[in-house]
Amino acid sequence: MRLFVAVNFNENVQSKLISWIDELRLSSKRGSFVLPDNLHLTLAFLGECNDKQTDSIKKAMNEVCFESFDLMIDNIGRFKRNDGDLWWAGVRNNDILCELQRNLSNNLIRAGFNLDNKKYKPHITLGRKVITSLTPYRIEPFGQSISKIDLMKSERINGALTYTSIYHVVR
Repeated sequence: MRLFVAVNFNENVQSKLISWIDELRLSSKRGSFVLPDNLHLTLAFLGECNDKQTDSIKKAMNEVCFESFDLMIDNIGRFKRNDGDLWWAGVRNNDILCELQRNLSNNLIRAGFNLDNKKYKPHITLGRKVITSLTPYRIEPFGQSISKIDLMKSERINGALTYTSIYHVVR
């Protein structure tokens, strides 16, 4: 199974993110835009995992201590790419989120996973390979309280990339 750990969003936040995807789509010559049900904030990408590794991920998630916190989205940005940019919704600096991600990553590394050691830049992908004349911009902040993290399975179902929660931890 192809797995990652993520924060998922309530309907209100999803709806606002969808409106930003729609605006980006209308202003773009081309791009591959995220399906509404696939909107999430990645905490750790794990890739292909077997059942034993999946059990280790669940244990690492259970051992993470975190309290409920507010997550705010306040900008639209991009990572430049040669074949079209990756556009995202940016998360306001959040020490609790970063500590959660760091503790989860440390638990996963101790469990034997090789994780990307780049500095964590929390963002919600809106579209890939996007060609547009738009430039990054600030938006009116919105968000939600976060008290749950999910272990997500990524797979293609009838040709569509589909993310499904297979386990979660609630605090």
